[in-house]
Amino acid sequence: MDKNAIKKYAVWARNELIARVMQKAEQYEITEKKTTPKDADSIGGRLLTETEKNQRKALIEKIQVDGFEQVMEEVAYTWFNRFTALRFMEVNNYLPSHTRVFTNEAGEFKPQILADAIQLDLDGLDMDKVFELKDANKTEELYKYLLITQCNALSGILPRMFQRIEHYTELLLPDYLLREGSVIEQMIALIPEEDWTDQVQIIGWLYQYYNSEPKDAVFAALKKNVKISKENIPAATQLFTPDWIVRYMVENSLGRLWLEGHPNDTLKSEWKYYLDEADQEEDVQKQLDAIRKEYAALKPEEIRCIDPCMGSGHILCYMFDVLVKIYEDYGYTAREAVENIVEKNLWGLDIDERAAQLSYFAVMMKARQYDRRFFNKKDENGELCIPQPHVYAIEESNGITSAPMHDMGIGLSQEEYGKAVKETMRLVEEMNDAKEYGSIINVTPCDWNLLRRFAVPRWISEGQMRMDIHGEIEASERLQVLINVGESLSQKYHAVVTNPPYMGGSGMGATLSNYLKKNYPNSKSDLFAVFMERCGTFTSKTGFSAMITQNAWMFLASFEKLRSEIERKTIINMSHLGARAFDEIAGEVVQTTAFVTTNLKVNDYVGTYVRLVDVSGEAEKEKLFKSNKERYYSQQEDFLKIPGHPVAYWASDNILKAFDEGQFIGDFTDVKIGMGTGKNDIFVREWWEVEKNKIDFSLKSIDQLDDSKGRYFPYNKGGEYRLWYGNLLEVLWFDSDSVK
Repeated sequence: MDKNAIKKYAVWARNELIARVMQKAEQYEITEKKTTPKDADSIGGRLLTETEKNQRKALIEKIQVDGFEQVMEEVAYTWFNRFTALRFMEVNNYLPSHTRVFTNEAGEFKPQILADAIQLDLDGLDMDKVFELKDANKTEELYKYLLITQCNALSGILPRMFQRIEHYTELLLPDYLLREGSVIEQMIALIPEEDWTDQVQIIGWLYQYYNSEPKDAVFAALKKNVKISKENIPAATQLFTPDWIVRYMVENSLGRLWLEGHPNDTLKSEWKYYLDEADQEEDVQKQLDAIRKEYAALKPEEIRCIDPCMGSGHILCYMFDVLVKIYEDYGYTAREAVENIVEKNLWGLDIDERAAQLSYFAVMMKARQYDRRFFNKKDENGELCIPQPHVYAIEESNGITSAPMHDMGIGLSQEEYGKAVKETMRLVEEMNDAKEYGSIINVTPCDWNLLRRFAVPRWISEGQMRMDIHGEIEASERLQVLINVGESLSQKYHAVVTNPPYMGGSGMGATLSNYLKKNYPNSKSDLFAVFMERCGTFTSKTGFSAMITQNAWMFLASFEKLRSEIERKTIINMSHLGARAFDEIAGEVVQTTAFVTTNLKVNDYVGTYVRLVDVSGEAEKEKLFKSNKERYYSQQEDFLKIPGHPVAYWASDNILKAFDEGQFIGDFTDVKIGMGTGKNDIFVREWWEVEKNKIDFSLKSIDQLDDSKGRYFPYNKGGEYRLWYGNLLEVLWFDSDSVK
């Protein structure tokens, strides 16, 4: 996959689309500074159609609420999203019409949908309009009409990706899409077709690069002490996880869950990043055998997995692949497994609505990859009925009140109705400001089926026509989203796998910071640490949690309380990555570790640790991981022997013995820091930078410094390793004033 080409296109496309969308708005006399009244019948002397008037009015009203810049950005992204999704579907022949939207069969920028317009079979296609535009030789207008119709036709299959296009979104579809240099033409020209073939992660890379300029702006503002707002948290924290790390985490959590109850060496050999367990003592093995009896009773359709910070769905997609293998091992075909995986096995959450949309799309494409009939599934009445995954954007409940609820509930008894109202209002309260907190919210379990029955207004369920006086329809739609998200947040899962956001306290807004202090006092200093706690509560007692986080929690004193929490769990294995594990991040600042834990404490368990800190780059770290070198085997109990309990898996038996049995220096003497100038660039020089006669080798003690005449003295400051002698490199400027 050519990531440079993907990045080049995505960054350019964002600015190009925003400019083109603004240009379309200006054609309808809508700009940031001046707008013709929304009830205008004509623009620039041209009469508007009734459709245009309605769309223009809706656009102006939206701008009045959200602001011109935000609306332009949203519409630009909507079209970017649709273009990339359509491109993926056409390349992989996933479009139900099997008609390419952007290219012909040879991959040329000659849309097949335009050439075959008369033979198209698309829901909602008006053939009279097609003939009219074709006869008038209005090729651009015909293409835009076919594009919109294709998007709307997909809404029945992928409703959360292709919501029906109406109002201002259609109005602002850019012009000249068929010209050389357009957003579509450049997508075809810059990104090779093979990069789209069965590689749904390309959608995630496009989204990450699309957000690269907004992300840079957030961090530039942070340097000026501008806190990260809840709207900017996604842009500031999203990072695409390297594929091999995703595979390591999923294979050693979800894969391990299955293999420990259903041993299969052939299946294990297919998972290249699976770490075999270290040899265990007999009493430890007995504990493990008891746990594995539970795993052995587990059926594939009973397994629940979640990525609570799913981004664009990279981890969910590999979970899907592993689940297919699990079902096949149990006797299912891949096609038979797909519907169960979508409906019973996978969950995903994110605060970013755009990312959630992409995750949804990615999971649906995975389903179509394994079952070519997936988009044609029908119910008993012959109606299209496509299973929809549990992949959601976390919505907040702000603004929902009990006012519309008096008219909700379908055939509920008085007791059920009272319970439903009570639980619904508690859910609303718990989900307040959820957009800022995301998956770290702890939601009280409810009778979710009861709440779903309750959330439909009576008069709608009974087919009545009535004025929506209290806003029942909007409240019902919002409640149904909250119920789906709330259920996802309240469940326990067998496998929790994620790359959580990294954000220190200095970047947090006051609302988020205060929430963490109250609810996560042991991990409040960084969001990644908070998610370590939260993923523990997501995970069932014998399930597995796999994460990639900054490695600061392993050593720093500020995370000592968090390490105490980890001590009550079992670290199964770890890939200590160190710096430069992500090719997208330069420098040594972000140092990471990927690890797998279980909530059940297995005393004296020997965990496996792979040390990858001494090589740089994704490829080199993956290569070292596969080499079976740099393996360490440690019991967590050994970490308790070291003050502060760092995860020092590399500590030798002699070091551990010294801490366990030896006497601490501080017990019999004071420990001092030694020389500290505070300004080395002023007071310290290499010896060759100073004339030899100005260096005094005679001073044995600062008490001998009896005058104010400044001189240079040899300064043993340390340095790199020397076998017997050396590192006498620096000299220090010192005078009698320095010791006053």
